[in-house]
Amino acid sequence: MASHQGDRYADKTPQEGVVNAAMFADENTNLSPSAKQTYFKDHQILIPDSETKGFSFRKLWAFTGPGFLMSIAYLDPGNIQSDLKSGSTAMYKLLWVLLSATLLGLLMQRLSARLGVVTGLHLAEMCFRQYRKLPRLLVWIMIEVAIIGSDMQEVIGTAIALNLLSNSLIPLWAGVLITAVDTFTFLLLDRYGLRKLELLFGILISVMAIAFGYEYVVVAPNQIEVLKGMFIPWCENCDSRALLQAVGIIGAVIMPHNMYLHSALVKSRDVDRKKPEKVKEANRYFFIEACIALFVSFIINVFVVSVFAHGLYDKTNYQVHNVCVASGNDMADIFPKDNEYVDADLYKGGVFLGCQFGIAAMYIWTIGILAAGQSSTMTGCYSGQFAMEGFLNLQWARWKRVLLTRTVAIVPTFFVAFYSQINDMNDMNDYLNSIMSLQLPFALIPTIAFTSSKAIMGDFANGTLTIIASFLLAAVVIGINTYYVVQLVIDQFSTNYAVIAGVLIFGVFYLLLCLYLFLHMMATLGFCKSFSNSSFVEKYICSSATSNFILSNQSNYSRSTSVMALEDSIRHQAGEL
Repeated sequence: MASHQGDRYADKTPQEGVVNAAMFADENTNLSPSAKQTYFKDHQILIPDSETKGFSFRKLWAFTGPGFLMSIAYLDPGNIQSDLKSGSTAMYKLLWVLLSATLLGLLMQRLSARLGVVTGLHLAEMCFRQYRKLPRLLVWIMIEVAIIGSDMQEVIGTAIALNLLSNSLIPLWAGVLITAVDTFTFLLLDRYGLRKLELLFGILISVMAIAFGYEYVVVAPNQIEVLKGMFIPWCENCDSRALLQAVGIIGAVIMPHNMYLHSALVKSRDVDRKKPEKVKEANRYFFIEACIALFVSFIINVFVVSVFAHGLYDKTNYQVHNVCVASGNDMADIFPKDNEYVDADLYKGGVFLGCQFGIAAMYIWTIGILAAGQSSTMTGCYSGQFAMEGFLNLQWARWKRVLLTRTVAIVPTFFVAFYSQINDMNDMNDYLNSIMSLQLPFALIPTIAFTSSKAIMGDFANGTLTIIASFLLAAVVIGINTYYVVQLVIDQFSTNYAVIAGVLIFGVFYLLLCLYLFLHMMATLGFCKSFSNSSFVEKYICSSATSNFILSNQSNYSRSTSVMALEDSIRHQAGEL
């Protein structure tokens, strides 16, 4: 098969051989309907032509949308809780960690968007074509766990917001059930067109910006301290709680399923992949939009950190309890009369704002949390849809997909809400952040591998500097998040040997799957020769990578810009094997 493809281009010069993958793909039209990704097929956004070659605001507006939908993951209730814990634990000293995590997120979102733009495939679809069945299914399960975990955080945030808005008339368990119904509004809105849905997301982000911006103005934190915390990478006199919270920020900000989401959303724009200049233009505008979207999300996160850094840092439960009693707030009892530092969460944060700055501050805070919860549930629906379509080559009706993920998210959350207290739901947020942190390798490694491969990306493959930076940053993030999860397990279950044994067993399988992805990435980049002493790696990883390069092209799914690069990679690896 490889030789046949090679003969086909053997008599061409390199310039003649470098053709657009869309042209190559168009030669194969005998795909089964189930193999085609059709989500945006009938309602892609047209990109206006421009006579000028410079920057165009009209084009930027046409490309605006996917980046803001992606940025919702940086503003979900889990992130908001991480922000307020950061402020109450370390004041402004961890703002530089938040900034660094956002910049790292921008780097990875840029790579995932480029994958979708250049190849016409999103990350899950590319995994379907590159990985063998068993590891592919395992990676899919890991991403589904991340999506469901994010969905549970949305449920918790919405339930807490409804409880506060109703002055506890809507119990937490009822708020959980309400979220089961309101999710289907997403399906209704989606029927009215993508642009209208993107407008709704813009409105929800604006609500969060206004709500948390109001809190920032009312609380009036020290602006100099805010800037120092943002740009001075140090945490003077920070204790172990602050260091663990710094690790938690990174885990909360960088969401694994968000890379799958962004790589799919960019396909909603009508980009002519037969013209490399159009692909390059799309990459540029999507990156500009992502920068703007993540800048907005970063400012909103800074608002939350600063509000609670000024209001709750170094405050004890007894102090806040007295403030609530003095203001006549009947929720003062949630702060016990002891000298422990306040363990801030979404619920206590809202009550504190009401006690310290007036009841309006509490209600505006809850409106912001409600907007965060509602927006994140919709992006979760999209993420789940794309993951199932890509990894399994399966298309479900959207209502079935929403029903499945929402049921899985709501059932455990409902029982916690029904049988436990508000603190248990907030502790659940911390556990969910740690679970999602563990899933990061299953998004970072494939993203780096596929976007660095010339066989997949052609002339748009990552440069050496980008590859090295991505490798190093991904290694740091994965290491930090692993440390966070290990510390959490030690702190919470150090005496429960059954849990420790279960974690160790899971850890072995987890590391083996990560090792497979790493070795496959090396094979994708053409390093099979380094594994020539291992027959297992050659047979199950290198040969898999090589054959899948061929199959992806023959099945009309590859959109690399250089078929010659593909053929060279195949011949090179075949020679090594």
